[in-house]
Amino acid sequence: MNHCLRVAGRLQRAILALLISLSPCVVAQSLAEPPEAFPASSLVSSKTIESPRHLVLFSPVREIRGEMRSDIMARLPVDGEGLLYEIGRDANRAAARRHYQRVLQERGAVTLYECRGVECGRSNVWANQIFEQSRLLGRDSDQDYLVAVAVDEAGQRWLTSIYTVTRGNLREYVWVEHLAVGPEVQIPGFGDQSDRVLGPVVVPWEGGVSYRFDWTTTERRRLNDWAATEGAEVVLAGFSELGAEETFDDAITRAESALGAMTEVLLKTGVGRDQIRQVPVGPGVRLPGAPRPGNRIEILVIQP
Repeated sequence: MNHCLRVAGRLQRAILALLISLSPCVVAQSLAEPPEAFPASSLVSSKTIESPRHLVLFSPVREIRGEMRSDIMARLPVDGEGLLYEIGRDANRAAARRHYQRVLQERGAVTLYECRGVECGRSNVWANQIFEQSRLLGRDSDQDYLVAVAVDEAGQRWLTSIYTVTRGNLREYVWVEHLAVGPEVQIPGFGDQSDRVLGPVVVPWEGGVSYRFDWTTTERRRLNDWAATEGAEVVLAGFSELGAEETFDDAITRAESALGAMTEVLLKTGVGRDQIRQVPVGPGVRLPGAPRPGNRIEILVIQP
């Protein structure tokens, strides 16, 4: 029994990881522009970034015998720009960080790495060796960094880095890098999206005794086409909102019931029962990216 529970837990974590990595997909035009600037800031300078080997960090930076080190870093082919902003005296870095986090979330971006304060490493390394912006030299305790990625509907991946710092004179700055990443290049932490994994198809649901699923004929047809491949697995991840006076277990039970109803729908369309795997999630996980209905089923098809 314990072994079965462990296997089920591993399956659920794997499916959620797939959903997270597949989730950022928004319109191409909105991602081409850098994130909207923090309102209480002014642009100091900008530069074009076009490089076959641009350095991006996905872990803290260290300096050992004058040499920069980081456990996870990559030199990526990119095309984009860097923007330096000074934060106004009546605002602060925390507000700027929240602003950019919100904008990235609205864009459907997934944060691959973030750090704050001394855990980021030496500010002088970030300023002089990574970003090559001397104004970013500040106190190690007063800095933060995040790097996030989103994918537009054309499949283009957009990498955005945000670094904020407080200098010794108490002036505060934000450095933004917004980069289109070249094709067929692996981004650390953003797994290789194999053609074997198709989806997700996001299907909102309503009901209790009986269920109504809000999806189009095109989505149903596409899902059936995917599932028709011999050996294909159809994974149903069931999400549910937590009601005002509802327990977590009750919400999970509702998600399980919706999964059962969806399974019956798929069986009637020709999907085999032995192809279907159910993963009840309930309200227990919030996927990054654009908001989605709380009561929904996300369907992945894994090809052999």
